[in-house]
Amino acid sequence: MSGNTSSARLPGAAPLLVIASVAVMGVLVILPLWTVFHDAFSKGLEAYLAALKEPDALAAIRLTLIVAAISVPLNAVFGVAAAWAVAKFEFKGKSLLLTVIDLPFSISPVISGLVWVLLFGAQGWFGEWLADHDLKIVFALPGLVLATVLVTLPFVARELIPLMQEQGSDQEAAALTLGASGFTTFLRITLPNIRWALLYGVLLCNARAMGEFGAVSVVSGHIRGQTTTLPLHVEVLYNDYDFVGAFAAASLLASLGLVTLVLKSVLEWRHAGELSQSRKH
Repeated sequence: MSGNTSSARLPGAAPLLVIASVAVMGVLVILPLWTVFHDAFSKGLEAYLAALKEPDALAAIRLTLIVAAISVPLNAVFGVAAAWAVAKFEFKGKSLLLTVIDLPFSISPVISGLVWVLLFGAQGWFGEWLADHDLKIVFALPGLVLATVLVTLPFVARELIPLMQEQGSDQEAAALTLGASGFTTFLRITLPNIRWALLYGVLLCNARAMGEFGAVSVVSGHIRGQTTTLPLHVEVLYNDYDFVGAFAAASLLASLGLVTLVLKSVLEWRHAGELSQSRKH
């Protein structure tokens, strides 16, 4: 009990730092969040719901969900495979693979989107071939998915790699020695050991996928009702001085972020030990 008491006490000027941190976070996070919801409902619930029922708004919501529904599972599969390879095996190019996984963290999302335009745009490397075969990637759903997948690439892998390195490969080796197949070993041993960290990474990946703006903006073409996701829809409405509509759409994104935050906190509270292992490195 005394240990808990001593750990709760903060030495010296630490309380002032805590108060200052809370004050800064209140100004930088809570106040803008409150403003979003306040302005979204400034003309009443009816105007708020009407803004969300607009055909362009519904199309943006639908497109955002579709892009996330495709991108997140792809990144989950890639994250598990990459983490498995890095944590369980030694091979040439391992450092290069880790660097590639971290690359989206270090480059601007705008550049991530520009890459796909340079490859698949009308004047890009494959633009002529795509036009000849009546295929469209940029300014269409495939481009949005590619841009989102690239930006959210590290979230699942980076949650799993430290955890799988910490767990080692003794259990998998024992199962293989006893005759289990590789797939059975993965389903019965590896996956249960990483399930909460995997879910945590998927949550973060999903939140980023739904809120991505820079990369998606480059490849979208800003075609209303067709290639505008929710973040782009907010920008379009704001530029058109439709503030209630813009903040109503923004409140949806903020709500998704808050739901993600709650789920993330629940995971951290229920499975703190496993999740802390994934952040040791």
